[in-house]
Amino acid sequence: MGKRREPRKAVALPVRIFGTDIAGRIFSETVTALDISQTGARLGGVHASIKVDEIIGVSYGKNKVHFRVKWVGTPGQATEGQVGLQNLNPHKLFWDVPLPQSIVDHFRPTRDRRRSPRIKCSLSVELHRQGEPVIWGKASDISLGGCFVEMPIPLSVDTPFTIAIWLGDTKLRLPAQVASSSPGFGIGVRFTTVSPETAAFLEHHLLTIA
Repeated sequence: MGKRREPRKAVALPVRIFGTDIAGRIFSETVTALDISQTGARLGGVHASIKVDEIIGVSYGKNKVHFRVKWVGTPGQATEGQVGLQNLNPHKLFWDVPLPQSIVDHFRPTRDRRRSPRIKCSLSVELHRQGEPVIWGKASDISLGGCFVEMPIPLSVDTPFTIAIWLGDTKLRLPAQVASSSPGFGIGVRFTTVSPETAAFLEHHLLTIA
């Protein structure tokens, strides 16, 4: 079975990126998109220190989407100041330039490259912090290890809370922590404790969603 592989289009487009850097500080800067596809992009001129797997916001014109950082360039080498991004909303129109069509890659992987792959979803969630009002949100992707919750004003990195996720008629409660924070988009959530029974239940529902 082949999978889709998208060629990149070389460009030089100004984009705005914002999020939380490796030290937990909020950043916002204008950089250049060097090549793009429907599912990803390579940016140059990035000054913020961003860690791999961080979720950041990217705005281009009036469009705004969140991306996951897949790789970061090495200081002192040709890739310094560059980052590779994966579009978390590839079906939403973002770029206003024609993009090359995807081609079929017949490589068949021998194992899943991600230990806990993310699955796109739209699930209602509740965030419970001790002594604080309940925060309602929506999970836009989920895995056995965590999820991304959309919210305009995100919580700070490392904030602990209990997340309640509606899976069908079941409300699943899990201890969690903020793994990443992207102002204007939301938070990456890390589940801190998952029992074997809960993991099996969650995995069953992930397969159903997928």
